[in-house]
Amino acid sequence: MQSVWQYILLGIAVAVFFWAWQKGHLLKLGNYVDETKVELKKCTWPSRDELKGSTAVVIVSISLVAIFTVAADFIISRFVLLLNNF
Repeated sequence: MQSVWQYILLGIAVAVFFWAWQKGHLLKLGNYVDETKVELKKCTWPSRDELKGSTAVVIVSISLVAIFTVAADFIISRFVLLLNNF
């Protein structure tokens, strides 16, 4: 039973492939990939040291936001508990 479904899905995939090929969608996809490769070659990529520095900045920033979030949550929850005791 499972192999029947596999053949059905394969048939659908082949039909979609030929439909996309006939409509020119595959050519458009190929052009998109080629243009993307050309644009990526124009990019300036960071050096290993720049990447390490940026990673450190991101980790420190995330840590500070996490500490602030925990502290704010703790303070607000204590304030709500204090209000509930009245």
